[in-house]
Amino acid sequence: MALDPTLLSILACPQDKGPLLLVDDELLYNPRLHRAYPIEDGIPVLLVDEARTVGEEEHEALLARAKGSAAD
Repeated sequence: MALDPTLLSILACPQDKGPLLLVDDELLYNPRLHRAYPIEDGIPVLLVDEARTVGEEEHEALLARAKGSAAD
């Protein structure tokens, strides 16, 4: 289930209040803090305690996947 583009445009990271990248309708990613927020059953889980920290290698992969998603 894809996130509504309008919803995506207003969602923000709960930690730094900045914009998030959508990665393959699987997660929302904050590249500034290297934090990934899950999307469960089409619902973003924007809780700091539910986010996971992303290492440098995965960070690069997520950025590439997010750019690919934006091109669709």
